[in-house]
Amino acid sequence: MTMSNTPMAANPLTRAVLEIDEYVSGLGWDQPARLFALVDTARLRAEQPALAGRLGPDGEQEATALTPIEQDEIPAGKPLDEFLGTIAWPDAVTGCALTVERLMLPPSAEAQVPKDLGEAALTKWVAEHPERQEVRMTVAVLRDGARESALRLREKDSPTEVLTGSDLVPGLADALAATFAE
Repeated sequence: MTMSNTPMAANPLTRAVLEIDEYVSGLGWDQPARLFALVDTARLRAEQPALAGRLGPDGEQEATALTPIEQDEIPAGKPLDEFLGTIAWPDAVTGCALTVERLMLPPSAEAQVPKDLGEAALTKWVAEHPERQEVRMTVAVLRDGARESALRLREKDSPTEVLTGSDLVPGLADALAATFAE
């Protein structure tokens, strides 16, 4: 998947995260979680010459570029952490990324959270909170430990409003990194 509108970022992992964010954004909101393998573009081009045309023209950044490859659909009804615990990547996979939509509350609402709510009750409470925000998170990790994330709020659904950073969703990044553990 090559996206022409993806902002140019200095870091190949940031470019890959923004490319995935743009791709999923084009599918609209209310999407299931999506998992991507990240592979070295130069290696992919060399090992799969038939794909070369779909990868776009060779460029200066080819030596460090990452190509996202969407994986099979994540099984519905299975908790994400359990599903991620079943993944083992082949050596050709340099990293992985996941997009997921969630409801989020601003920090100012944390004090309002009722105590002793079960998971289902808490989910319902957040879904009904007037300050809730819908957010799409794209989180990627590499085998070497590098991490990157992109957050897009539904109410500010624009490529120029995507927030990026390495520690935006640390729990999800940890879960993805665990898929590379020996």
